[in-house]
Amino acid sequence: MYPNSFMQYPATAGIPHPKGPPNAPYTVFYGLSTAYPAQGSTDPTSANSPHTAQQLMHAQLSRHTSSPHHHYHISSSRTGSPMPYKKTLQGTPAKTDKSRMSIVDSTLSTENEWSVLDLGGVGLKSIASVLFSYHFLTALYLNYNKLTTLAPCISKLVHLRELDASGNQLTMMPREMGLLFNLKSLLLFDNQLMTLPNEMGTLYQLETLGLEGNPLRSDLKCILMEQGALAVIASLRENIAVGAPPSEREWITIQEEEEETKEDSGTDSSPKDKFIVLCYNILCEKYATQKVYGYTPSWALAWDYRKDIIMAEIAKWNPDIICLQEVEMGLYEDTLREELREMGNYESVFYPKSRAKTMSQKEKRSVDGCATFYRVSKFSLVEDCLLEFNCTALQRQDFKKTEDFYNRVMTKDNISVMTVLQTKKTFERVLVANSHIHWDPSFADVKLVQVGILMEELKRIASKHLSADKGPTYASVSKLPTVICGDFNSESGSGVYELLSKGSIQQDHCDFGEYKYGHYTTQGVSHAFSLKSAYHPIGELPFTNYTPQFKGVLDYIWHSSNALDVMALVGKVDHVYAAKTVGFPDAHFPSDHIPLIAELKIRVVSHKTMKPNFGPQKHHSNSHRPLMAPFSVMYRYIHR
Repeated sequence: MYPNSFMQYPATAGIPHPKGPPNAPYTVFYGLSTAYPAQGSTDPTSANSPHTAQQLMHAQLSRHTSSPHHHYHISSSRTGSPMPYKKTLQGTPAKTDKSRMSIVDSTLSTENEWSVLDLGGVGLKSIASVLFSYHFLTALYLNYNKLTTLAPCISKLVHLRELDASGNQLTMMPREMGLLFNLKSLLLFDNQLMTLPNEMGTLYQLETLGLEGNPLRSDLKCILMEQGALAVIASLRENIAVGAPPSEREWITIQEEEEETKEDSGTDSSPKDKFIVLCYNILCEKYATQKVYGYTPSWALAWDYRKDIIMAEIAKWNPDIICLQEVEMGLYEDTLREELREMGNYESVFYPKSRAKTMSQKEKRSVDGCATFYRVSKFSLVEDCLLEFNCTALQRQDFKKTEDFYNRVMTKDNISVMTVLQTKKTFERVLVANSHIHWDPSFADVKLVQVGILMEELKRIASKHLSADKGPTYASVSKLPTVICGDFNSESGSGVYELLSKGSIQQDHCDFGEYKYGHYTTQGVSHAFSLKSAYHPIGELPFTNYTPQFKGVLDYIWHSSNALDVMALVGKVDHVYAAKTVGFPDAHFPSDHIPLIAELKIRVVSHKTMKPNFGPQKHHSNSHRPLMAPFSVMYRYIHR
């Protein structure tokens, strides 16, 4: 009943143990009927419902835990010795509930030497907020005290797996309880609860919910009686209101547009040299299941609902190039292709993952892939091709000699869709890669291999388009305007990020582990492009992927810093909204990823003789450094 992980909490020496509630049979009202059945009586409703019987059984067990620090003493008696702890609570015995709590506040160790705290049965009337700074707690027992409320800041205890607040005088639960997504057991027996906030519907990992002994409203009583406590959570989740939307993400100016005349620039000064890129993993329909996203209402997971928000998001930012990942082939063919064509005059290129080649026409429609859209009023398509990482890697003789390649790389069917676009007015060529790298964190080596292959293929394609009948001639592949978008499933401290941003990694990089991949693990990996993340000037976003278990940056827009300047970016998601949300998708965010949007400008070499300027150079065609935002812009971003 008390696993070892629940046995690492300190004794409560120095804290008096007031007499707890009597252990005599309870006569409080019963949450599923008008009164608790007296001994020897029968209740047809209770007798006929297994869910009712389960609630009664757990409630009776709970009522035997009303003595002071019951859980602590039980676990100690089972081990035959006091609980192990490094620091013992010390202090003068308190005379009031408030001072008793202050002793706990001032002496508890926060060095993660314990993870369970038993404050049950000691007559507490309130809890100091400092308790909720113990983020490491996995179990908290507040049962059989005199609490009338739980503070909203209880949501800070995000690692809680067990919470017992039975036998108090709680009349309502804070909506912030829904943020405790790790909870597996929540016991609220014998309180004064008439209802529960719908926000508690996000407790998707909950296995036990104790509600017996509360005057629940009739609809919750009915669900509890007929379907069980977990059905109550599901009902709350489905009835979560759409709620107020977050504040709009704002454009952040990175580089101010300089006023240039036609004579100064050597060409027409107009937005033709600028374009907006949007990168977005839209969450494939077949992956958007209640099993995976149990915190999201089913109506918010439905594709029709999510598609409308995705389309509205694209329309709002009005991009010229759109790189989408996790696009289901059938949905692309049936809806996305035509709707985006009508909405913004986009043409597109789509390829599904490699597994589609082995499937029937009907089966392959459910396979996801990458889709690149471009505005035909601005670009024409020169070339497109599909990069299948496993198939391309198979052509390398050095890879064929390693078992790791066959066991780890060949089994992954990730792809990248590559397009060469040409601007219609200046005939500048832009190489665009739309990639989706393998997701599993335990395959960091595979991610490195895939990105290494990506850069080799980009070099091969770029070399073919350095010159053309119309448009400029580029001195090298690093001078060709290049944009690499995608879900790289890699954080900024990864080997993938290092390879893309620095141009090389060593053969013994820790992400390779002990695996062998030919020249990659004997000579290292490098590429010929000078790349920067578009969001590098602001230090990347706080997150691009937002789920209960992971909140961080996985998606990027990389650009060739020798050929493209970042003019503006769309900033972070409203942090106040995000802090009140377990994870995406939700009513306002249709994917677990958010879109990245950047405005880029193609560098045009001026033919005018420039005057000497010995000050800081904003525009230097040979500079590899990203142009940083002015301080005022950065200040607005950080403090907005």
